[in-house]
Amino acid sequence: MASAMENEALATEAPFAPVTYERRVRNDLEDELLKPYMPRAWVAPDTEHPNGTPGHRHNQLSVLQQHAAFFDLDDNGTIYPWETYTGLRAIGFNPIISLVLMVLINGALSYVTLPGWLPSLFFPIYIHNIHRAKHGSDSGVYDSEGRYNPMNIENMFSKYALTAPDKFTLGELWIASKLEWGVLYVQARDEEGMLSKEGVRRCFDGSLFEYCAKMNMGGQGKMG
Repeated sequence: MASAMENEALATEAPFAPVTYERRVRNDLEDELLKPYMPRAWVAPDTEHPNGTPGHRHNQLSVLQQHAAFFDLDDNGTIYPWETYTGLRAIGFNPIISLVLMVLINGALSYVTLPGWLPSLFFPIYIHNIHRAKHGSDSGVYDSEGRYNPMNIENMFSKYALTAPDKFTLGELWIASKLEWGVLYVQARDEEGMLSKEGVRRCFDGSLFEYCAKMNMGGQGKMG
């Protein structure tokens, strides 16, 4: 009796809710990752990388701040539009796309990260306040303070990555995130046209940008 009650308490699928069978959640994460439910401030782990990205320096920034910090070219804590543009060019976007994304990114994120109420005509993004700009496209992987939730990225792939367990097709990405990650897909898809969990994870901590910039310059690197 007690065992049956325990099984019910831990059930992740409901017979009258077929979607719970179609979109399964991981129930084995604690076997592969220490405290997967605990948000991480500095690193972005998954079951393959329990300590985060090897060789990536967090510099005592939150994972969300690390995601943005690649574009802070002079390391002063502020990202101006021309830095966004330069960073986008460095990771491989052409001038037109970089210009459009620069306008969208700084236009959308600048005001909410400002330290005061008065807007700035230079549209800076303040990394210290980047958590204020958190939005729905991260699928809950960042919490409201910019920490990283390893459980959520694992469940995102267990629910929606049906073709391959650790990769999204374009169609699956549409279902998972309404294609808000379209830019990431364009930049990080593999030769089969799929977006890997490793690419997504490394986007969250910003190490993907460093990797892409290095590869774009002709350097040697390895995703993994």
